Amino acid sequence: MTSHHPFGYSGPQWRTASGCNNGTCVEVAELPHGGVGIRDNKDGNSPVLEFTLDEFRTFVRGVKAGEFDI
Repeated sequence: MTSHHPFGYSGPQWRTASGCNNGTCVEVAELPHGGVGIRDNKDGNSPVLEFTLDEFRTFVRGVKAGEFDI
């Protein structure tokens, strides 16, 4: 399958948290269709989990509220 991107598009701009310094973090990027991608930062070719913006916002709220603490 061939992907077509707007002129000058160089792909998602992946970001990690500022406190990520031990290599066990995830990267997050806005995707061209308006969603959010998440991947393992140890491997730039790792699978990308894709979420809608609403799904990602709900997840972040849950993390901040401690819903996933173990």
